[in-house]
Amino acid sequence: MAKVVLKDIKKVYPNTETKKKKKKGDEPEKKSNLQITEEGVVAVQQFNLEIADKEFIVLVGPSGCGKSTTLRMIAGLEDISSGELWIGDKLMNDVEPKDRDIAMVFQNYALYPHMTVYENMAFSLKLKKAPKEEIDRKVRQAAEILDITQYLDRKPKALSGGQRQRVAIGRAIVRDPAVFLMDEPLSNLDAKLRNQMRAEIIKLRQRINTTFIYVTHDQTEAMTLGDRIVIMRDGFIQQIGTPQEVFDHPANLFVAGFIGTPQMNLFDGKLIKQDGKYAVTVDNITVVLSDDKQARLSDKNVPEQDIILGVRPDHIMLCADGIKGKVDVSELMGSSVHLHVSAEGKDVVVIVPTNGNAAHFPMGSEVNMIFGGNVAHVFSKETEQNLEW
Repeated sequence: MAKVVLKDIKKVYPNTETKKKKKKGDEPEKKSNLQITEEGVVAVQQFNLEIADKEFIVLVGPSGCGKSTTLRMIAGLEDISSGELWIGDKLMNDVEPKDRDIAMVFQNYALYPHMTVYENMAFSLKLKKAPKEEIDRKVRQAAEILDITQYLDRKPKALSGGQRQRVAIGRAIVRDPAVFLMDEPLSNLDAKLRNQMRAEIIKLRQRINTTFIYVTHDQTEAMTLGDRIVIMRDGFIQQIGTPQEVFDHPANLFVAGFIGTPQMNLFDGKLIKQDGKYAVTVDNITVVLSDDKQARLSDKNVPEQDIILGVRPDHIMLCADGIKGKVDVSELMGSSVHLHVSAEGKDVVVIVPTNGNAAHFPMGSEVNMIFGGNVAHVFSKETEQNLEW
């Protein structure tokens, strides 16, 4: 079993600057959105996560949010400042990286340039003094899975970026690890190759069936690869859930804006009660919320208040009478048109399906927009939390 449990993990990088004397009651300093305490810069804090055996977990968030640091702590490349890391039934805080039964794939491939593909993939097995027959079988088996058998005699410089990344993955596969760690493995590839490699990783996961922990800043990778995704910001977990859960029910404004392409539209609005039912108002338009949203808001007894209203671009419809706006930019995307509309002092994106017909929205043309009560997301203006959850 390769269950991975992180209990209240914290990572602090000690201050290298001269410590300033702080007065009693001073608030912890913040720099680049990370907290600075007397101990140092807190890169990851209050990180609690239980990863099931053979689960594919994706850590996602903007640069500097602590996702790679968390992965490196699991790998043993960074010390854990406090908290517990368990792999299987063994506490791993003080276990050497080589003894953790993990394999890691890095962003920059980290291949030995003077070795052939075969030698790169076989290297870790040779260090373990595995029999030659076993090494050959495992290397050729991994090469076949990754479709790189024809490159086994080449050196890394003779390979493309995608091929090198396959070799790096192959080198990890031959170790048959309990946990597979991947740190932004596709970020150095072009868009087309990234799409292909994403599909390869999905197939690979089905074939080798081990626990995966994958780090990326690309929310498309997170949504397509993960059984569950962990969204991070400034060292804290913002939300954990399946891709569908975090898309349909973002916990706060940050998650709402980070997950989904194009990102969610946000309006200043009001949450009101009308005939005993919750409704949202924006630009003199009132939309009654769906029954499931009514139930969740009622259970929490949410009062009427000013809110930030979120609606995804593909959930906004053009209509005869609604939120008024002017078209700034019209982008034809083939099966749809992405309209950038100025409305309520904001840039609103609307996705209009073309259904095979030419859709023409000249710059400056006026449009009216509406949305259903089942797709409206209601966020607190004060806390930025989703009021339903």
